[in-house]
Amino acid sequence: MGRHTRMRGAVVAAALLPALAGCSGTAGSGAPDGKPSGAASSPPADAKPAGGEVLPGMVGVAVARTQLAGLKVAPAGTMAGYSRDKFTHWVQQGNKCDTREVILKRDGTDVKQDAECRAVSGTWKSLYDGVVVTDAAKMDIDHMVPLAEGWRSGAAGWDAARRKAFANDLTHPQLLAVTAASNRSKGDQSPDLWQPPDKASWCLYGRAWTTVKSTYGLTVTEPEKNMLTTMLDTCAS
Repeated sequence: MGRHTRMRGAVVAAALLPALAGCSGTAGSGAPDGKPSGAASSPPADAKPAGGEVLPGMVGVAVARTQLAGLKVAPAGTMAGYSRDKFTHWVQQGNKCDTREVILKRDGTDVKQDAECRAVSGTWKSLYDGVVVTDAAKMDIDHMVPLAEGWRSGAAGWDAARRKAFANDLTHPQLLAVTAASNRSKGDQSPDLWQPPDKASWCLYGRAWTTVKSTYGLTVTEPEKNMLTTMLDTCAS
């Protein structure tokens, strides 16, 4: 799973959401340059979710179930050798904006930025807890699949370029803005250990988590897979 609060975890983004997050030697399939399969070589800094979704690169529940069935089930790996510094973030995306500021802009409403691309006003609705925030400082950017969780499920075997792509992915549903409180509550936990308190978000959360793991060829544990199935079962048919 899935943060830029200057405390812990991973940071993410979602249209009309808020936040940053407190976030196997088997590497997923990807191009030689470290990009995940299907990822744009240079995602547009203003990448927008499609079709009313709050996150980019989302798939329907039927596709998510197929993705989940295709994930390799394996025990969680160790944290040996892990460091957040091995996942370079937040990188510059142009116009003085780094990945965090791009997500705050993307996921907020009426966001105004200063000359340094810092969000100075706007409104964000946090996916995880449904809280509405008007102060960007109270938002974290969460990594849907936290950096540490990625490490335990395959990223330990990646090269630096692939880890950088994973930590700054604007094309897939890996980053979203959420409240700092919800992001820090999540930490680096997988869905079997932490679920968004707002159960209305479970369908989206399960689809997003599954899509990111499928995109990067990461593994899942049996309890994790079971909870993802439960989350997908909350989706309207």
